[in-house]
Amino acid sequence: MKNEIQKRIESLRAQIRTHNYRYYVLDNPEIPDVQYDRLMRELEALEAAHPEMVTGDSPTQRVGAEPVEAFGTVEHAIPMLSLENAFSEEEVREFDARVKRLLGTEEDVAYVAEPKFDGLAVEMVYEQGRFVLGSTRGDGFVGEDVTRNLRTIRSIPLVLRTEEAVPQRLEVRGEVILGIEAFESLNRRREKEGLPAFANPRNAAAGSLRQLDPRITARRPLDIFCYAVGRVDGRSFERHSEALDALKRWGLKVNSNVRLCANVEEALAYYADTEAMRETLDYEIDGVVLKVDRFDLQRALGEKSRSPRWAVAYKFPPRQETTVIRDIVVQVGRTGALTPVAIMEPVRVAGVEVRRATLHNQEEMDRKDVRIGDTVIVQRAGDVIPEVVRAIPSMRTGKERRFVIPDRCPVCGAEVLKSEDEAVYRCTGLSCPAQLKERVRHFASKGAMDIDGLGDKLVAQLVDQGLVRDVADLYYLSKEDLAGLDRMADKSAQNLLDALEASKLRSSSRLLFALGIRHVGEHIAEVLIDAFHTIDRLAEASEEDLVAVYEIGPGVAKSVVMFFGQEENRNVIEKLKAAGVRFESEEKQVASEPHLKGKTFVFTGALSSFTRDEVQEIVKRLGARATSSVSKKTDYVVAGENAGSKLEKARGLGVTVLSEEAFKELIGMK
Repeated sequence: MKNEIQKRIESLRAQIRTHNYRYYVLDNPEIPDVQYDRLMRELEALEAAHPEMVTGDSPTQRVGAEPVEAFGTVEHAIPMLSLENAFSEEEVREFDARVKRLLGTEEDVAYVAEPKFDGLAVEMVYEQGRFVLGSTRGDGFVGEDVTRNLRTIRSIPLVLRTEEAVPQRLEVRGEVILGIEAFESLNRRREKEGLPAFANPRNAAAGSLRQLDPRITARRPLDIFCYAVGRVDGRSFERHSEALDALKRWGLKVNSNVRLCANVEEALAYYADTEAMRETLDYEIDGVVLKVDRFDLQRALGEKSRSPRWAVAYKFPPRQETTVIRDIVVQVGRTGALTPVAIMEPVRVAGVEVRRATLHNQEEMDRKDVRIGDTVIVQRAGDVIPEVVRAIPSMRTGKERRFVIPDRCPVCGAEVLKSEDEAVYRCTGLSCPAQLKERVRHFASKGAMDIDGLGDKLVAQLVDQGLVRDVADLYYLSKEDLAGLDRMADKSAQNLLDALEASKLRSSSRLLFALGIRHVGEHIAEVLIDAFHTIDRLAEASEEDLVAVYEIGPGVAKSVVMFFGQEENRNVIEKLKAAGVRFESEEKQVASEPHLKGKTFVFTGALSSFTRDEVQEIVKRLGARATSSVSKKTDYVVAGENAGSKLEKARGLGVTVLSEEAFKELIGMK
């Protein structure tokens, strides 16, 4: 009898999975809802009578598990990188030209074009076809474990369809979203219950997925679109488009508007088509994503610090609204820059309520002739940062007032000056609290020293009470110092001290970025440390030394020299050292080929043994450098398959050309 019941349960599960796939993934149900409900009720009744037969992947197990106190963490086997943005056709064409240049080809490159969803990126792991782990993108390297919550989303199969063999392990990337109609319905329900409405579908989706109680997530109508694979064991793909087709066959939901484009012209046509249909979709998108289709070309192109070189997000023009400027105030940043900010009548722009918008600087404000009291057009630049586009002069009443940046800092009263080569006015006060707060926030941020627990309110207290007068003071805080601060219990104080201690071991490049030198972002910080190995050596470098480093221009060089030339900054660095902050990087070991030191390499075409990033790292370790263009100063051109114009130029200039095998011999790998 039990065998018959087990068979019936398995049959019901198989039928329901098929109907879920047709309904949630294909949007093509073949039975009416009432018949589906009968199947589900029968399965629920059988499992209730025989709880020992309930399995975690049963269709009945989507109601949500018991709450948890906190999310665990999941390390992504392959980082989930963010994408570089493009805002014009010209920038997309530049991206295409850069791809061809890096690949050393003049032939068309095929792209997969996809809608850019406005939701929350996640990764799902299947083992032997069964869903076992789910996580958020997090910082790209480590995300939060939201397995229990993802299980409640009905468009996510708990078991893959097996009409064809599934991989032993499959990592799938996707975007959790909330449809517009579902979002509006959810907000109407919340308003009836006396709860605050969500600002937009993305916030609602993110908030729903990150509930500590999965039963709450289960009541939210979340959906997902899968758009990429991560690590795959037991199956290989040559193209991204091939991988997406396989995901669909395995029962995962892939957007029907994905298109394979033979070249950049077709990709631009796809963008135009998608923008035209944007308002007809039941989900939010803010652009399209273009990805190089061939995986071998993706590997050859490699990645930058935080984004792949083989993909770009082409954003839609920002949506605009009109509102009234009630006041203009000045905001002081960590570099002393004074930025005028418009305080406006609240207005919803692209689904988000906007009350403040940047006016950039005095010149920009004068050019647009924006005044206090003006009716203006406001937009979210890149659908993110609010800005005032222009004023509407025809709606003026005569009571509007012009605004001028003050000649004294509104925070510390120090003199405000503007250099001839920039449009920004800056506070000259070395001890300006506003600058200090911003510098401390930057120093503690994720990409810098990543000091957990050092939020905006705590930073403000530390500065206002004189406990922190520069970033180095953070490492001299005691539990007694922290005890007198608001909401700082003994455990919180100890956690912060532990986080500060852990941050002392961050890499030299992160420390350099944390120092807040103008023009030195995360990537440039890595370039500088790669070149000079330690911050002490960098501090001694001249502008000429710096400009000689590949990717470092005169602006960066001048900014770095000016920073280390200031006694106040040198004192902070000495205090950081005395506190035990690590300044020495892991020295790049230079191989025993001194004849290559100082040589310049150019790589063209596809290499079989290395990615582009790997080969550039190799020549750096040898004391040489890799550049992207061939000139008389180039020492070697390494030509892989399908080498293009760079190879011909090298031959014309008489530059030594090496095959991949010859390159290996040169560097001692054979």
